[in-house]
Amino acid sequence: MSSSSVMQEAATVPEGRILRYTFKERICHWVTGTAYVYCLMTGLAFYSPYLFWMATVLGGGPTTRFWHPWAGLVFFVGIIWMYAMWSKEMVATTEDRQWNQNIKYYITNQDHLLPPQGRFNAGQKMFYWVMVYSTIILLITGVIMWFPELIAGRAHWLLTIIIPVHVVAALVTIAAFIIHVYMGMLMVPGSFKVIVLGHDDDAWAKQNHRLWFDKAKGKKQ
Repeated sequence: MSSSSVMQEAATVPEGRILRYTFKERICHWVTGTAYVYCLMTGLAFYSPYLFWMATVLGGGPTTRFWHPWAGLVFFVGIIWMYAMWSKEMVATTEDRQWNQNIKYYITNQDHLLPPQGRFNAGQKMFYWVMVYSTIILLITGVIMWFPELIAGRAHWLLTIIIPVHVVAALVTIAAFIIHVYMGMLMVPGSFKVIVLGHDDDAWAKQNHRLWFDKAKGKKQ
């Protein structure tokens, strides 16, 4: 999205609030998130017979088996889209390392004791990179599992390694996803509304993401 488009969108934000996520970023987030949830539910259904009811709810075994890899591709494209938009902002900084050293204040809701952060704090950056690298592993192993005939008769033993690797990578993303949802829905009130509407409260943004807030408001840091 061009800077002029961002400025136009920011101009529509209500008084006392600041544009945190553009419309393009929000669409990317929800498309990627929806694809991930589908892969999560169908993947768990394949993983355990006790969870196969998820596949039944989503149309049955053959249907979910067909759409699971396609949804995985949509998820991968979404991750690449996010990488194109946010990778430069996800680079670890000195402030991030200081934030990690003082994470106890974040856990105990003493955010005012944390060092100033940019648009994404250190925790959000960790979640981002966990998902990026795990998705690459899921793509590689998933494609091989999707087309096992490509290695049949030559290196079929690879499947005995690839399947567990795919499962472990998926479990890593599930753990990260649970934390992400918990933080967004319960620990940080208003986060869900922000990713829907795109704008955040000025006072909250200044306290929790001051480096970005000051820059966005044109103030000297």
